Amino acid sequence: MHAVVLAGGRGTRLRPFTSSLPKTLVPIGGETPVIEIVLRQLAHHGFRRVTIAIGHLGPLIQEVVGDGSQWGIEVDYSTEERALSTIGPVIQILDRLPDHFLVLNGDILTDLDYAALWSAHVTSGAPLTIATFHRTVAVDFGVLEVDGVEVIGFREKPILDYAVSMGVYGLSRATLAAYPAGKPFGFDELVLDLLRRGLRPRSHRFDGYWLDIGRLQDYEQANADFGRLRARLLPGG
Repeated sequence: MHAVVLAGGRGTRLRPFTSSLPKTLVPIGGETPVIEIVLRQLAHHGFRRVTIAIGHLGPLIQEVVGDGSQWGIEVDYSTEERALSTIGPVIQILDRLPDHFLVLNGDILTDLDYAALWSAHVTSGAPLTIATFHRTVAVDFGVLEVDGVEVIGFREKPILDYAVSMGVYGLSRATLAAYPAGKPFGFDELVLDLLRRGLRPRSHRFDGYWLDIGRLQDYEQANADFGRLRARLLPGG
């Protein structure tokens, strides 16, 4: 099983922590870089090869991670000479990937079973499998439905329910083969194009622990949670 970890972003939402560090190297719980947690989890779930897509401050990631042997996993690298968004870096290395693989953001903290997601993707035959998380958003205002100048509906402080992408995907070479390499191409563009073509992605719902630590408030929450959840987030550690 092979995974591609996206670690080329500048982490602008996480400043000042990312002023001198790539966001995948910010420590969780004051001790462990988030990319180390991700790699150790992948190794625990049976992945033996990982390609890390690097860009901004990429040499620092290479210095910390090396070849991955300290975690029992084989790591190689792909460098973005310019920003290629989410899926562009994967298309760039498609000839180095197996028929089915995972793609994940390098700045997430979760106890998702990566092997189960990979297996579900392969078994389903879907063009894309998206790990999804249930989020509720409380709106602190009365929400009006307006048609022109007429109010035709009203909800007082509604609670909205969403299935959101966790930043972890099961993908296949065949799904990406038609897209040109070397051009920026986002996850949103891929999903919309697949829907337009009648190729429906599959949802892999997850109800465990998940945070996207690209946002400052979520990074602070991750640090607060890590001591309590360390055994879940670092199995065998």
